[in-house]
Amino acid sequence: MNEPSAASRKPRVAVVFGGRSSEHGISCVTAGSVLRAIDRTAYDVVPIGIATDGRWVLESGDPERLRIESADRLPAVDGSRASIVLAQDSTSTDLVVHEPSQPPQTLGEVDVVFPVLHGPWGEDGTIQGMLEMAGVRYVGAGVLASAVSMDKAYMKVVLQAAGLPVMPSVTITRRQWDRDAQGCREQAAGIGYPLFVKPARGGSSIGISKAHDPSELDEAVETALREDPKVLLEVAAEGAREVECGVLQSLDGTPETSMPAELRVGGDHEFYDFAAKYLPGEHTEIDIPADLTDEVAAELRRLAALAFEAVGCEGLARVDFFAFPDGSLVVNEINTMPGFTPTSMYPQMWAASGLDYPALVDRLIQLALQRDTGLR
Repeated sequence: MNEPSAASRKPRVAVVFGGRSSEHGISCVTAGSVLRAIDRTAYDVVPIGIATDGRWVLESGDPERLRIESADRLPAVDGSRASIVLAQDSTSTDLVVHEPSQPPQTLGEVDVVFPVLHGPWGEDGTIQGMLEMAGVRYVGAGVLASAVSMDKAYMKVVLQAAGLPVMPSVTITRRQWDRDAQGCREQAAGIGYPLFVKPARGGSSIGISKAHDPSELDEAVETALREDPKVLLEVAAEGAREVECGVLQSLDGTPETSMPAELRVGGDHEFYDFAAKYLPGEHTEIDIPADLTDEVAAELRRLAALAFEAVGCEGLARVDFFAFPDGSLVVNEINTMPGFTPTSMYPQMWAASGLDYPALVDRLIQLALQRDTGLR
């Protein structure tokens, strides 16, 4: 197959989605939105799915197949499709398709990867490291920023070192829980109830529980440990509002911040759980802009940019805050690959700030195309 010269062809973008984490289905939903938004007159798009067993396949790229239907009917990568690999030589990295009883087919060089993977084995620096080794440009944060931001315990250490306020917490592991559960319970009592029990390296609110008192701790810890052998116990921000801010690099590398937004969860949801985040008909309301004073909004945006730079982030991030009645702010977490459907918070905040979804996708691709791999 004769590949057009780099100067004469459109940049080839590989959208990689799915993955081995419990957020596989949400990643597929995100990919459907990105595939629908990419300008096909400007880019050659190749959809690559990672099945739950880790197999890479050439997906159909049909956005309709990747829509969310219900909590128990999330889309998934079709692992039976033709496998695909990145084959590197001295001059380029090509996409090569392997089908049974067929010779390998080279699709051509990939210019940039758009990894819309959520959770471990994707959002945590693993795929970023692989792409760095292959010398392939990619959208979003690098290895260290991805890994630090994915691990909520280390994220707090880095943010605190940069002078950013975070909620008190303790971290326990499966080994500690099995060896000395009573000691872990005493640590939890030391920071006080109610508290949230979270998988340290998870997302989409999967495995998160609220322990109102000691009687609910054990079950909450076991629920989180099913997702991750490392668990964060964090003091609940009682009385605080949940406010978020999008950060996006400009083409010169400067972090820009979006209009802040507030989440208000109603119905039977005590916190912003999986159903409240993703399922239609749930009682979640979003206010953009958030109802904040000008001074608090400006401080929130300043802290969001500071958090972005503290972890060495690139491309994009969503920084989540607790806003207390006295006007004080605490950083909850930073997400280097936030929910990215048009109805997700991050794209909505940027749309309200003047950058619509297709333009946002294009900005991220352009940022990745101009960035080299390796130390920078």
